[in-house]
Amino acid sequence: MSGGRVESRVRNAELPMPRAYRLWFEHTTKCPDCKGKPKAQDGCEAGRELWGAYRLARTGRTS
Repeated sequence: MSGGRVESRVRNAELPMPRAYRLWFEHTTKCPDCKGKPKAQDGCEAGRELWGAYRLARTGRTS
């Protein structure tokens, strides 16, 4: 038996709401059309779609 600790290779499933927000946030930090916009609906189409997915996940209606 080795003295090292055992690491799990299975990644924990990410919850839908934080995942949707993370995807939107990562998009807005890279997209020149979305970066610095005060509202999500002022961004590009992809950014608006990601924000819509976040809103659905927030209310529990994930698709």
